[in-house]
Amino acid sequence: MRIAIVGSGGVGGYFGGRLAEAGADVTFLARGAHLEALRARGLRIESPKGNLHLPRVKAESDAAAVGPVDVVFFAVKLYDTHDALALLPPLLGPDTVVIGFQNGVETVSTLTRAVGAGRTAGGVSYVSAVISGPGVIRHTAMDHLIFGMPDGSASPPLEALLEACRPAAFQATLSANIDVEIWTKFVRLSVFSGMTAVTRCPIGVIVNDPELLEMLKAAARETLAVARAKSVAVAGSIDEDVAAAYKALPPRRRRRCWRISNAAGASSCRG
Repeated sequence: MRIAIVGSGGVGGYFGGRLAEAGADVTFLARGAHLEALRARGLRIESPKGNLHLPRVKAESDAAAVGPVDVVFFAVKLYDTHDALALLPPLLGPDTVVIGFQNGVETVSTLTRAVGAGRTAGGVSYVSAVISGPGVIRHTAMDHLIFGMPDGSASPPLEALLEACRPAAFQATLSANIDVEIWTKFVRLSVFSGMTAVTRCPIGVIVNDPELLEMLKAAARETLAVARAKSVAVAGSIDEDVAAAYKALPPRRRRRCWRISNAAGASSCRG
């Protein structure tokens, strides 16, 4: 299948690279020094799961040079969304599906307005990966993609994508409840980012202080209440789940960037 990666950074570069290694026809949309390096030297992935060098990859700055594809990964930072939407029209064929892999909870509605409901899928990425240099992705932890149609319907392009992911070196899930997955990640991410930002402390300090830990759980319950008000069935145990997950993290971990786009798109970081 043909896949276009709009936003070839930590998320798009890592998963796109693994898919290309497994035999998928992947084109990276990039710019600047990163684009030049991809064209000249290919893509390198440094990972505890095994390093990868693809000496030749398809990389373009102009979507018109790519043409229609089966699936688009929309993985740009939130603040680049408006400009990146302009890249989508040349990539759209009769059955193309665009999957939004962004943090926050507004990507599906944004893409729906841009390309239509039938072409829009929701996505969640759990991965710790960054561009460490032009043409180089450094992956340190997690590698799970979750995607699905917002109404839970079957989608041949997404089913084909799941098959393309099977031989790749990461976990992939086709979800019938992608809204729940999106909001579940949003609870986790907004609480982690919010608590480490407002306290100016790493996560270990927060989870080992009873009052701060209760504040963290209260923040999770507050976001849960918003999800429930929107009829999204996030698990009621999310506050305890979040607390347990963060107790298992390295105690010095914190968000290194904090950029508020809007109330529903809390952080431009990946994680």
